[in-house]
Amino acid sequence: MKSKRDSKSADAMRIALGSDHAGFELKKHLAAYLEESGHEVEDFGSFSAESVDYSDYGFKVAAAVGERKFDRGVLACRSGIGMSIAANKVRGVMAALCRDTESAKLSRRHNDSNVLVLAAGFTSEEEARHIVDIWLVTPFEGGRHSRRVGKISQFEEDRAERPRDVAVRPGASGGSEPWSFQPRAVREVDAELFRLMQLEKKRLAESLVLVASESIVETAILEATGNIFSPKYAEGYPGERLYPGCEVVDAVELLAIERAKQVFGADHVNVQPYSGTQANMAAYFALLRPGDKILSMRVEHGGHTTHGCDSNFSGRLYKPLRYGLKRDTELIDYDAIADIAEKEKPRLIIAGGSAYSRLIDFARFKAIADSCGSLLMVDMAHLSGLIAAGIHPSPVPFCDVATSTTHKTLKGPRGGLILCRRELADAIDEAVFPGTQGGPLVHVISAKALCFKLALRSEFREFHVQVVSNCKALAAELQRLGYRIVSGGTDTHLLVVDVRQKGIDGADAWQWLEEAGILVNKCAVPFDEAGPFGGIRVGPLSLTSRGMKEAEMATVAEFIHRVLRTGPDVSGLSRIRSAVREFCSGFGGY
Repeated sequence: MKSKRDSKSADAMRIALGSDHAGFELKKHLAAYLEESGHEVEDFGSFSAESVDYSDYGFKVAAAVGERKFDRGVLACRSGIGMSIAANKVRGVMAALCRDTESAKLSRRHNDSNVLVLAAGFTSEEEARHIVDIWLVTPFEGGRHSRRVGKISQFEEDRAERPRDVAVRPGASGGSEPWSFQPRAVREVDAELFRLMQLEKKRLAESLVLVASESIVETAILEATGNIFSPKYAEGYPGERLYPGCEVVDAVELLAIERAKQVFGADHVNVQPYSGTQANMAAYFALLRPGDKILSMRVEHGGHTTHGCDSNFSGRLYKPLRYGLKRDTELIDYDAIADIAEKEKPRLIIAGGSAYSRLIDFARFKAIADSCGSLLMVDMAHLSGLIAAGIHPSPVPFCDVATSTTHKTLKGPRGGLILCRRELADAIDEAVFPGTQGGPLVHVISAKALCFKLALRSEFREFHVQVVSNCKALAAELQRLGYRIVSGGTDTHLLVVDVRQKGIDGADAWQWLEEAGILVNKCAVPFDEAGPFGGIRVGPLSLTSRGMKEAEMATVAEFIHRVLRTGPDVSGLSRIRSAVREFCSGFGGY
């Protein structure tokens, strides 16, 4: 039995209900009462007064709450004792047996209970309603109680039977299960920050994240990103630091470098850039002088702002030249690039972008660069994971420098990366430090080292094979529903949907979809003279991490179609959001 949450009620919750035969009537009464109060209710049984084992239903409700598919759980049996014992065996559950409103209030204020257990043999329906009402509205007090509750949670974590690094379900990304990550120490010292973290986890779990540049990372990556190296100063490079006590730091950075070399087959790697933008800036500083010409893809055709946009440092310091796509195929126009390069003789040609969905011919770029004496840089921020997995051609044999982020398809921590030919190593390193950055973020570099290790596993390739397959399936289903896909399809982890034919602006589509719990980017469509955002950029990277496959992509496409047909109708979008939340509940969340 389910009910839709009343969208007008800000305090409405998702509540899981369960009982044995003795608590059946009380549970049935509370289900109706909670629905009338505007809550979303799911009844896990039992469904009659016939004799059953209370533990079966206690485990079901507790598991649903422990996995954060529901905000709270309510259980009932004759004494309440058996249900509370069963529920408290489930990781992440704080079950409290309450027979009056005062104990219900204290179980929330002092113990942060998330499952309420009622004694049906000793509690009337009216008393049960009062107890539930008080329990639902009472907040956790935090403070000294956070420390005490945190110790219970930490003990539970330490005593958990399964190891922290276990394989995820088939079809996910491999490595440790990210959805179980719990920052226990944060909960103990800062309840408000912990609450915000949990809200973000809830947002992600209840949404279809189709932002092509966002991925879900393993628990091990989250742990490695915030670690003992966080406060360490280490300006310089291994063996040449400006601070003492860096022998371990040197080993960490060298480990990251060697693994990155193994992943990409590069001569030299710098793992210190804070971001992809920082990596691009350092590459320009190493290769260019102010005023030099750079030739890069038009932003409206899929390029990136750091490739020469007027509003960016790259457009202010250097002279940008632009290439684009063929009008008929929306594929890169290599002949036009060759003509521009021959005429203008740019110092640097840049391949790569942020919204181009087809394979890039790096050998052709190399031939063009050589023909006019240009250097070739590849920004592979979006493609690096696909390249590491062997799904997209590698630029390393062809380019002088390649830059990347580590948090998109590489599924690592937020950060940057530079690969280059051996003869450019000193120039690149000096451009990073002291040229454009201060001390490296050693904790992030340690997580990068782990990221590169994971990228060497067969599971990483299998994951990206599924990503591309999902992306193709999503494109095909959207085409079936009447939407035009830029370039006619995709070879990568993203696609661009032209929504103009539906009389929709991409900026509006983006907002409507977000209202319905579907997250995409507004995006330019090539050769669109009407406005800057004629489409949306979509990518199933995060959804694939949650275990979704081709069949789910059809459902996702249908959700997108429903939203774009509904438009700005708030009530209609609210109904779709409820359906999206229900769909997402069948998959993991942080």
